[in-house]
Amino acid sequence: MTPTRRLYWEDDDCFVAEAIVVAIDGDRIAFDQTCFYAGGGGQPSDLGTIQCEGAELISVLAVMADQEDVIWHRLAQAPSAEWLGQPARLVVDVERRMALTRYHTVLHVLNTIALRDYDAWITGAQIGVDYSRIDFKIEGFSQQLVLELEAKVNRVLANAHTLRAFFLPEAEFHRRPDLLRTLEVQPPVRNGQVRVVAIEGFDEQACGGTHVHSTSQLGRFSIFKTENKGKINKRLYVRLDFSEVA
Repeated sequence: MTPTRRLYWEDDDCFVAEAIVVAIDGDRIAFDQTCFYAGGGGQPSDLGTIQCEGAELISVLAVMADQEDVIWHRLAQAPSAEWLGQPARLVVDVERRMALTRYHTVLHVLNTIALRDYDAWITGAQIGVDYSRIDFKIEGFSQQLVLELEAKVNRVLANAHTLRAFFLPEAEFHRRPDLLRTLEVQPPVRNGQVRVVAIEGFDEQACGGTHVHSTSQLGRFSIFKTENKGKINKRLYVRLDFSEVA
């Protein structure tokens, strides 16, 4: 099968799309293109609804990409075989997507500062709608360091850096070790290209997730809890106050 066209890579604000059903497998359905994020990098997949012409609205419970880069949407009920080749309307849960997008973006800011200033590499992350967590391999961890991280991240957010995404050839990506934030997980290569997200004037890193257009959309950042996950592995729980979004 042909890889699914990822519309959210072309427009982070693509929440609604028209698509053609190209495959059905039990309670899963695939389209020629989709606005649903398939999950990855600690960011969960989108939720929402799909509706084929003349059929009822069905909830999308999960989205995932297979090894052929076909994106499958698991539905609350099995789709009809008659839908194959038919048009459908795809609608993403916007409020949930935007919360996940903001947290994904702020973790870019945090992980850049952590690596640049404290030589801290990511060892894990889980993005949520109310808060998120990120694990770092870091030495000399302290409450003072936490306060420094908070202050430095909030300074970046206040500076309203613009974000953009672009693709690099795989060979060029391998000549850019600065694009990595974890030593254990390599970003996916698709058609010989690696997607890079840039925060203008601040950072570039390989990433396939969704992001806001400016750091001014993130509100105020805080680290509200920390845990030891090993001798030098620390877990940070972070929160954004969206009420302070400009």
